[in-house]
Formats: sequence, structure tokens, C-alpha cells
Amino acid sequence: MTEQDVSELLRSGGYIADEAIATAVFLALRMEKPILIEGPPGVGKTGLAKTLSEVMDFPLVRLQCYEGIDEGKALYDWEYGKQLLYTQMLRSQLDNQLSGASDLRDAVERLASEESLFFSENFLVQRPVLRSFLSEKRSVLLIDEIDRSDDEFEALLLECLSDFQVSIPELGVLEAKQKPLAILTSNGTRMISDALRRRCLYLYIDYPELEREVQIVRARFPDICDDLAHQMVGFLRKARELNLRKPPSVSETLDWAEVLSILHVTKLTPEVVANTVGVISKHQADLSQVAELAINEL
Repeated sequence: MTEQDVSELLRSGGYIADEAIATAVFLALRMEKPILIEGPPGVGKTGLAKTLSEVMDFPLVRLQCYEGIDEGKALYDWEYGKQLLYTQMLRSQLDNQLSGASDLRDAVERLASEESLFFSENFLVQRPVLRSFLSEKRSVLLIDEIDRSDDEFEALLLECLSDFQVSIPELGVLEAKQKPLAILTSNGTRMISDALRRRCLYLYIDYPELEREVQIVRARFPDICDDLAHQMVGFLRKARELNLRKPPSVSETLDWAEVLSILHVTKLTPEVVANTVGVISKHQADLSQVAELAINEL
């Protein structure tokens, strides 16, 4: 597989990738290294992972990051309720096991010798990272919005992403059966540590150039004429230059294209923008600026 093959494969899934994106994915597949993708919200970072999962027939395992996330939500946890249930069910066997104990120390040692039964894979809850590692089929591991987590969580990921393994004190080291295609995304709300960056290939996805964004629209909504696609993309590019609280992203471009398609719009006018502005502007303070832009530009 070459970079061009990757580009065509993504295009078959409706994702129009530039050369930098196709090359990063190609290298990640060949080198079996994670990719850290940064860029503004809504430019296609998460969409890239989803499309790769679809076109390569890799299961998608997604971990949504948030402040305070820990190994119990990301790596693994123990099913304590099930352990307690089995303890109750096996109470008679435990009583027999402890009946001949000479003292409390002997009883504790006998009980400790059997604790591996209750800390086995039968009671292990596989969270997204471990589930991806133990998958019989190679998967896409999407660690989404890593910048929402904290430094401690990044430290948890270092061993996982460098050696594709998880250390569990009760079981030892579990290595990945199939190294996943790991994709980490960041909206740049905080700086990701250099230690984590060193373990990843790096890709920055910005707002696309006009022609590529037009291709993205036409690939998803082929019934939209080329003139309208150029007109709406050109308008949104100018809107991104305004001092908006939330500039319209590519995801808003596609939402707007769908709305215009439903309304059978063939040409943008100030009236059309005024009636559909809530699709591309998500703050009240931005609405008037976008509406004024439409009056001046359309």
C-alpha cells in the first residue's frame, strides 16, 4: 500500500485527504506508531479515524477523554460485584479451605494462595485501550480530545503507546495481540507533553484550502452544483476571518450543505443566509456578524 492507495481508500469512504494526511496514515500503518492529530475543532480529526475504521474494516474502539479520566475508565478495572457474588457462592468451599488452619496467620496465607482465582481475566473489565489491544482483529484505537485529560492520564498512556502493552499488578503485562492503528486527537486547549509527542507521529489538520473543501462538499452531497459549493465555501472562509466566538468548521460546512440541499437552494442570498444562519453560527453574538457579511458579500 502506498500513500496514493491510502488517499484513494479514504476518498472511497467520502474523506478527501491531502498529501500530508495520506502520508501520515501510510507511515502509521507501516511503522505501527500512533498519530497525534492536532487542529481546530470540526476539521476532520475524529472523522479520519472513523473513515479509516470503515474503509479498512477495522473495528473502531473509541476513548473519549475528559478531566479526571483514569485507568479504571481507559485501561481496565475489576468487576468487584462479580467477585463478591462468586465469593458468596463459594462460601462453603472457602470454609472447608480454612477449616484446618492452625491460627489466623495460617488462614490468611491459605486465603492468599487462592486470590489469583478472583483476580483473573474472568473478572477483568476491559476498557477501551485494553479492549483494543486484546482484539483478535486489528482495530482503530481513537483516543479523542486527549487535551481534555490531565498530565497524570498522559503518563498512563506512555507505556501503552510505546510498547502496546498494559501492566496489571495482579496479572502481569498483557501485550497487544494486534497492534492497533492508534489515533490521538487534540483541539489544542492545552499543551500535550513532549514525552507523549515523542511516541507519536504528528499531524496538524487545519481548515482545508478552498478547492479541497469544495471537493469535500461535493463528495458528501453530489447533488449540490459546483457553483453553489464554491459560493458557500467561499462565504464560510470569509466568515472564519471574522472575530467570531466559534468560527464555522468543516463539520458546519457539511451541515450547511445538507440544509441547502434539503431546501433545494441553488444560489446563496442574504435571505438564505438569514434563514439558515443557525447552522453555521452557534453563538448569538456571531449571528449579526455573519448576517452582515452576507449583506455585504452576496
